[in-house]
Order: sequence, then structure tokens, then C-alpha cells
Amino acid sequence: MSHNIKLIGTDDGTISVVKVNAPYGAHSEAVASIAISLKGNTEEVDWKVHIPMENIDDVIKALQSLKA
Repeated sequence: MSHNIKLIGTDDGTISVVKVNAPYGAHSEAVASIAISLKGNTEEVDWKVHIPMENIDDVIKALQSLKA
């Protein structure tokens, strides 16, 4: 499952969020991959981060605290 979000402040930019199973080989754990493309091309990303699934709740809390 993939989610694409319009990147505010750009004409065509997108934030793509997807679950990647075994990103580093057969025995690696799944990660959430968050990629930003300023041109809206999900194949050519400008930034990417992989977050272990076990860290997602803490990352969400940290992001939400930035809005406070």
C-alpha cells in the first residue's frame, strides 16, 4: 500500500509513504519508507528515510509535538 501526499509549498511535489518488506535483504525487518520528490516523480526522489516499524509510534508522537 502506498500513500501519496501533495507537498505544500511546491507546484508538483509529493510525499510518498510505503511499507517496504525486507529492504536490506531476506532477513531484514520491514520499514516505513518516506520519500519526497520536489517534481512529483516518485521514481526520482530528492530525500528518503527508512523508519523501522517499531519506531513509527514514537516518530508520529514526535511529529505531532511539533504542531503544538
